[in-house]
Amino acid sequence: MAEHEECFVFLLGKAYQKAHGLLKKKLLPFGLTPVQHLILAVLRDEEALSSAEISERTIMDSATLSGVLDRMAEAGLVKKEENPEDRRSLRVSITARARKMMDDLAEQRKAVNEELTSVLSLEEKLLFKRMLKEIKG
Repeated sequence: MAEHEECFVFLLGKAYQKAHGLLKKKLLPFGLTPVQHLILAVLRDEEALSSAEISERTIMDSATLSGVLDRMAEAGLVKKEENPEDRRSLRVSITARARKMMDDLAEQRKAVNEELTSVLSLEEKLLFKRMLKEIKG
């Protein structure tokens, strides 16, 4: 076996490519990217966040996030409103249109997770998740 095939960085990268590709395919009918899906999931759980709070939760830099939020607002997925507590910042919320998609999106995400881990036992899945969380930090 080639040395790079034993490298954790290579293996994680290849696993990411597979997972990202599967999720991307599942989100295509919704017109969403995996990053947009992640943002919607964050906003579903916590209504009206600042872009700084979204950036912190998604681990995205503010410049990238700003462009994504602009495109999502244009598509009617999020709305931006002035923050009454700080007029220098905006609050971002999920729209009713996007909220209607959330159950279907959750099903697609679950299907991807199941497909990715279908070769693992329940115990291995739990251990794998725990190890990924440890690596993520």
